[in-house]
Amino acid sequence: MFEPTPGKLIPDLTLREELVLLARCLWREGYNDHLAGHITCALGDGTLLCNPWLITWDELRPHQVIRIDLDGDLVEGDWPVPLGIPLHLALHEQRPDVGWAVHNHPLYGTVWADMREVPPAMDQSSTLGGGDMALVDEYDEPVNSKEAARAAITKMRGADLALLAGHGVFVVGSSARAVHQRAVALEQRCQRAWHIRAAGGVLESPLPTWWADKMRRSDGNGFAGFWEAMVRQELRADPDLLSG
Repeated sequence: MFEPTPGKLIPDLTLREELVLLARCLWREGYNDHLAGHITCALGDGTLLCNPWLITWDELRPHQVIRIDLDGDLVEGDWPVPLGIPLHLALHEQRPDVGWAVHNHPLYGTVWADMREVPPAMDQSSTLGGGDMALVDEYDEPVNSKEAARAAITKMRGADLALLAGHGVFVVGSSARAVHQRAVALEQRCQRAWHIRAAGGVLESPLPTWWADKMRRSDGNGFAGFWEAMVRQELRADPDLLSG
Protein backbone atom coordinates (compact mmCIF):
# COMPACT_ATOMS: atom_id res chain seq x y z
CA MET A 1 0.00 0.00 0.00
CA PHE A 2 1.26 3.51 -0.81
CA GLU A 3 2.61 5.42 2.19
CA PRO A 4 2.66 9.22 1.81
CA THR A 5 5.65 11.34 2.76
CA PRO A 6 5.82 15.14 3.08
CA GLY A 7 7.43 15.27 -0.35
CA LYS A 8 5.15 12.77 -2.11
CA LEU A 9 1.51 12.70 -1.06
CA ILE A 10 0.26 10.33 -3.77
CA PRO A 11 1.91 7.92 -6.20
CA ASP A 12 2.66 8.96 -9.76
CA LEU A 13 -0.53 8.57 -11.78
CA THR A 14 -1.31 8.15 -15.46
CA LEU A 15 -4.19 10.15 -16.94
CA ARG A 16 -6.32 6.99 -16.98
CA GLU A 17 -5.62 6.46 -13.29
CA GLU A 18 -6.45 10.08 -12.53
CA LEU A 19 -9.76 9.73 -14.36
CA VAL A 20 -10.65 6.59 -12.40
CA LEU A 21 -9.71 8.16 -9.08
CA LEU A 22 -11.68 11.30 -9.95
CA ALA A 23 -14.74 9.18 -10.71
CA ARG A 24 -14.46 7.25 -7.47
CA CYS A 25 -13.80 10.35 -5.36
CA LEU A 26 -16.80 12.16 -6.81
CA TRP A 27 -19.06 9.12 -6.46
CA ARG A 28 -18.35 9.34 -2.74
CA GLU A 29 -19.26 13.05 -2.82
CA GLY A 30 -22.71 12.40 -4.29
CA TYR A 31 -21.98 12.24 -8.00
CA ASN A 32 -23.58 8.83 -8.00
CA ASP A 33 -26.68 8.72 -10.17
CA HIS A 34 -26.36 5.06 -11.12
CA LEU A 35 -25.02 4.73 -14.69
CA ALA A 36 -25.31 8.46 -15.42
CA GLY A 37 -22.36 10.78 -15.76
CA HIS A 38 -19.33 11.37 -17.92
CA ILE A 39 -15.74 12.42 -17.33
CA THR A 40 -13.50 13.44 -20.21
CA CYS A 41 -9.82 14.33 -20.41
CA ALA A 42 -8.56 15.99 -23.60
CA LEU A 43 -5.30 14.48 -24.85
CA GLY A 44 -4.45 17.36 -27.18
CA ASP A 45 -4.57 15.26 -30.33
CA GLY A 46 -8.29 15.43 -31.07
CA THR A 47 -9.11 12.49 -28.82
CA LEU A 48 -10.47 12.20 -25.28
CA LEU A 49 -10.19 9.72 -22.46
CA CYS A 50 -13.65 8.89 -21.14
CA ASN A 51 -15.39 6.57 -18.72
CA PRO A 52 -17.41 3.98 -20.67
CA TRP A 53 -21.10 3.22 -20.70
CA LEU A 54 -22.33 0.34 -18.48
CA ILE A 55 -19.75 0.83 -15.68
CA THR A 56 -20.61 2.85 -12.57
CA TRP A 57 -18.10 5.38 -11.27
CA ASP A 58 -17.44 3.48 -8.06
CA GLU A 59 -16.38 0.30 -9.91
CA LEU A 60 -14.40 1.89 -12.75
CA ARG A 61 -10.84 0.64 -13.25
CA PRO A 62 -8.01 2.02 -15.42
CA HIS A 63 -8.17 -0.69 -18.09
CA GLN A 64 -11.86 0.10 -18.69
CA VAL A 65 -11.24 3.75 -19.61
CA ILE A 66 -11.86 4.30 -23.31
CA ARG A 67 -10.50 6.79 -25.85
CA ILE A 68 -12.86 8.52 -28.27
CA ASP A 69 -12.61 11.16 -30.97
CA LEU A 70 -14.55 14.42 -31.17
CA ASP A 71 -17.24 12.72 -33.26
CA GLY A 72 -17.89 10.35 -30.37
CA ASP A 73 -16.44 7.33 -32.12
CA LEU A 74 -14.49 4.72 -30.19
CA VAL A 75 -10.75 4.88 -30.89
CA GLU A 76 -9.42 2.60 -28.17
CA GLY A 77 -11.02 0.29 -25.62
CA ASP A 78 -13.50 -2.54 -25.27
CA TRP A 79 -16.50 -0.79 -23.73
CA PRO A 80 -19.24 1.27 -25.44
CA VAL A 81 -19.24 5.05 -25.59
CA PRO A 82 -21.64 6.73 -23.10
CA LEU A 83 -24.99 7.70 -24.57
CA GLY A 84 -24.98 11.31 -23.39
CA ILE A 85 -21.46 12.19 -24.51
CA PRO A 86 -22.46 14.95 -27.02
CA LEU A 87 -22.32 17.54 -24.21
CA HIS A 88 -18.63 16.79 -23.70
CA LEU A 89 -17.92 16.62 -27.41
CA ALA A 90 -19.44 20.05 -27.91
CA LEU A 91 -17.47 21.44 -24.98
CA HIS A 92 -14.10 20.20 -26.19
CA GLU A 93 -14.91 21.28 -29.75
CA GLN A 94 -15.90 24.84 -28.76
CA ARG A 95 -13.40 25.24 -25.93
CA PRO A 96 -10.15 23.44 -26.82
CA ASP A 97 -8.44 25.09 -23.83
CA VAL A 98 -10.47 22.92 -21.41
CA GLY A 99 -8.55 19.85 -20.26
CA TRP A 100 -11.08 18.07 -18.05
CA ALA A 101 -14.87 18.00 -17.79
CA VAL A 102 -17.31 16.32 -15.42
CA HIS A 103 -21.06 15.87 -15.82
CA ASN A 104 -23.39 14.08 -13.42
CA HIS A 105 -26.62 14.49 -11.45
CA PRO A 106 -25.67 15.05 -7.78
CA LEU A 107 -28.75 15.52 -5.61
CA TYR A 108 -28.44 19.11 -4.43
CA GLY A 109 -26.90 20.55 -7.56
CA THR A 110 -29.59 18.92 -9.67
CA VAL A 111 -32.39 20.19 -7.41
CA TRP A 112 -31.18 23.79 -7.74
CA ALA A 113 -30.74 23.31 -11.49
CA ASP A 114 -34.30 22.01 -11.75
CA MET A 115 -35.51 25.05 -9.80
CA ARG A 116 -33.62 27.23 -12.31
CA GLU A 117 -31.86 29.03 -9.51
CA VAL A 118 -28.18 29.53 -8.67
CA PRO A 119 -27.71 29.46 -4.88
CA PRO A 120 -25.15 31.78 -3.29
CA ALA A 121 -22.04 30.39 -1.64
CA MET A 122 -22.80 30.62 2.08
CA ASP A 123 -19.45 29.50 3.51
CA GLN A 124 -15.78 29.43 2.57
CA SER A 125 -15.64 25.75 1.64
CA SER A 126 -18.44 26.28 -0.87
CA THR A 127 -16.24 28.72 -2.81
CA LEU A 128 -13.14 26.53 -3.09
CA GLY A 129 -12.10 25.76 -6.64
CA GLY A 130 -13.42 29.05 -7.90
CA GLY A 131 -14.66 29.67 -11.41
CA ASP A 132 -17.67 31.40 -12.94
CA MET A 133 -21.07 29.71 -12.77
CA ALA A 134 -23.87 29.72 -15.33
CA LEU A 135 -27.47 28.53 -15.41
CA VAL A 136 -28.51 26.78 -18.60
CA ASP A 137 -32.24 27.02 -18.16
CA GLU A 138 -33.70 25.07 -21.03
CA TYR A 139 -33.15 22.26 -23.49
CA ASP A 140 -34.92 22.22 -26.83
CA GLU A 141 -33.98 18.62 -27.66
CA PRO A 142 -32.92 15.42 -25.85
CA VAL A 143 -29.58 15.53 -24.02
CA ASN A 144 -28.01 13.11 -26.52
CA SER A 145 -28.70 15.59 -29.34
CA LYS A 146 -25.58 17.19 -30.80
CA GLU A 147 -27.52 20.37 -31.56
CA ALA A 148 -28.81 20.63 -27.98
CA ALA A 149 -25.32 19.97 -26.63
CA ARG A 150 -23.79 22.73 -28.76
CA ALA A 151 -26.53 25.13 -27.66
CA ALA A 152 -25.94 24.29 -23.99
CA ILE A 153 -22.21 24.96 -24.27
CA THR A 154 -22.89 28.25 -26.03
CA LYS A 155 -25.29 29.24 -23.23
CA MET A 156 -22.53 28.58 -20.66
CA ARG A 157 -20.68 31.60 -22.13
CA GLY A 158 -17.30 30.28 -21.05
CA ALA A 159 -18.33 29.49 -17.46
CA ASP A 160 -16.45 26.89 -15.45
CA LEU A 161 -19.49 25.46 -13.66
CA ALA A 162 -23.06 25.14 -14.87
CA LEU A 163 -26.40 24.09 -13.48
CA LEU A 164 -28.33 22.43 -16.31
CA ALA A 165 -32.07 22.75 -15.73
CA GLY A 166 -33.90 19.45 -15.95
CA HIS A 167 -30.59 17.67 -16.17
CA GLY A 168 -27.72 18.08 -13.69
CA VAL A 169 -24.38 19.87 -13.36
CA PHE A 170 -21.33 20.41 -15.54
CA VAL A 171 -17.85 21.29 -14.26
CA VAL A 172 -14.72 22.03 -16.29
CA GLY A 173 -11.10 22.76 -15.46
CA SER A 174 -7.47 22.37 -16.41
CA SER A 175 -6.73 19.27 -14.33
CA ALA A 176 -8.30 16.41 -12.40
CA ARG A 177 -7.41 18.33 -9.23
CA ALA A 178 -9.29 21.42 -10.43
CA VAL A 179 -12.50 19.72 -11.50
CA HIS A 180 -12.51 17.60 -8.34
CA GLN A 181 -12.23 20.68 -6.13
CA ARG A 182 -14.84 22.58 -8.11
CA ALA A 183 -17.28 19.68 -8.20
CA VAL A 184 -17.00 19.07 -4.45
CA ALA A 185 -17.44 22.78 -3.68
CA LEU A 186 -20.41 23.05 -6.04
CA GLU A 187 -22.35 20.27 -4.38
CA GLN A 188 -21.49 21.63 -0.93
CA ARG A 189 -22.64 25.08 -2.01
CA CYS A 190 -25.95 23.68 -3.20
CA GLN A 191 -26.40 21.48 -0.12
CA ARG A 192 -25.69 24.23 2.40
CA ALA A 193 -27.98 26.69 0.65
CA TRP A 194 -30.78 24.13 0.55
CA HIS A 195 -30.53 23.43 4.28
CA ILE A 196 -30.33 27.11 5.15
CA ARG A 197 -33.47 27.86 3.15
CA ALA A 198 -35.25 24.81 4.63
CA ALA A 199 -34.37 26.05 8.13
CA GLY A 200 -35.95 29.40 7.36
CA GLY A 201 -32.70 31.26 6.90
CA VAL A 202 -32.05 33.97 4.36
CA LEU A 203 -29.90 33.10 1.38
CA GLU A 204 -27.69 36.15 1.59
CA SER A 205 -24.03 35.23 1.66
CA PRO A 206 -22.13 36.39 4.75
CA LEU A 207 -18.81 36.15 2.89
CA PRO A 208 -16.99 39.43 2.18
CA THR A 209 -16.94 40.54 -1.44
CA TRP A 210 -13.14 40.48 -1.61
CA TRP A 211 -13.10 36.80 -0.64
CA ALA A 212 -15.81 35.84 -3.12
CA ASP A 213 -14.00 37.69 -5.92
CA LYS A 214 -10.66 36.12 -5.04
CA MET A 215 -12.09 32.61 -5.02
CA ARG A 216 -14.04 33.15 -8.23
CA ARG A 217 -10.75 33.93 -10.00
CA SER A 218 -9.15 30.68 -8.77
CA ASP A 219 -8.33 28.07 -11.40
CA GLY A 220 -9.06 25.25 -8.95
CA ASN A 221 -5.46 24.12 -8.57
CA GLY A 222 -4.48 26.13 -5.51
CA PHE A 223 -5.66 23.94 -2.61
CA ALA A 224 -2.65 21.63 -2.31
CA GLY A 225 -3.43 18.47 -0.36
CA PHE A 226 -7.20 18.23 -0.84
CA TRP A 227 -7.13 16.13 -4.01
CA GLU A 228 -4.28 14.07 -2.64
CA ALA A 229 -6.12 13.26 0.58
CA MET A 230 -9.17 12.06 -1.31
CA VAL A 231 -7.02 9.99 -3.68
CA ARG A 232 -5.40 8.25 -0.71
CA GLN A 233 -8.85 7.53 0.71
CA GLU A 234 -9.79 5.69 -2.47
CA LEU A 235 -6.48 3.79 -2.54
CA ARG A 236 -7.03 2.67 1.04
CA ALA A 237 -10.52 1.49 0.14
CA ASP A 238 -9.23 -0.44 -2.89
CA PRO A 239 -5.49 -1.12 -2.52
CA ASP A 240 -5.38 -2.97 -5.86
CA LEU A 241 -7.04 -0.19 -7.84
CA LEU A 242 -3.92 0.88 -9.72
CA SER A 243 -2.97 -2.67 -10.62
CA GLY A 244 -5.51 -2.87 -13.42
